[in-house]
Amino acid sequence: MNLTGIEEGRLRMLSFNIQTGVDSQYYRHYLTRGWRQWLPHRRQLPNLNQVARLVSQYDIVGLQEVDSGSLRSNFLDQTQYIAQKAGFSGWHSQVNRNLGPLGQHSNGLLSRYTPLRVEEHKLPGNLPGRGALLALFGEPGNELAICVVHLALGRRARRHQLGYVADLIKPYPHAVVMGDMNCGCQAPELVGLVGSARLHEPTCEEPSFPSWRPLRRIDHILVSDTLKVVRAEVVNFPLSDHLPVFVELKLPETLRLNGHD
Repeated sequence: MNLTGIEEGRLRMLSFNIQTGVDSQYYRHYLTRGWRQWLPHRRQLPNLNQVARLVSQYDIVGLQEVDSGSLRSNFLDQTQYIAQKAGFSGWHSQVNRNLGPLGQHSNGLLSRYTPLRVEEHKLPGNLPGRGALLALFGEPGNELAICVVHLALGRRARRHQLGYVADLIKPYPHAVVMGDMNCGCQAPELVGLVGSARLHEPTCEEPSFPSWRPLRRIDHILVSDTLKVVRAEVVNFPLSDHLPVFVELKLPETLRLNGHD
């Protein structure tokens, strides 16, 4: 059932680390199914089909840990595959760690609205492979900036990365930052982003990781104060090692997004 467009002026958004279609259900699967991070497997397409059915209910989706076409995905651009299966007219892949035929580690964006433009940014850090995918919607001068990120494991690197993200979105009147941020709601680096970029997190009571026994909230959707949150929750969809997070927003009357599937 497609639940998009429930009410005019509302926007349903989802962020999901899909672990390249690897279905993890226990900690031991990091070892016993670890090879699936590097080689294709028979459950991959059925898992991606499940992801597509889930995301078909939303208007804009940010994906992390997708592959853009290498051996481990059987040379399939997973963002494009999910988008087409879910009926999205627009999608964009950002390759952050290019290992040639062995891996195309990426962020992805699916959208039922037409963006003004999409930008790819490399995030600072000692190790390469982290990026921010920035999409602008609406009209020039009154844009909605949506930024999809997958942050580093180290606190110092995350602090620099979130500072970079803050500078990216500050010029825009409305903003959403979402993704796997590898830190909790009270982490100093995340609190710093919230304060400097005038963002807030609608809810942080529900943990999102690991999916089979959630203990930590490391997946976030942060929204600017100009956007009214109607609903926010962690979605019970334990396919990846992360659970998806969802928000529904009521947009200001002055903010008009272009096109809709």
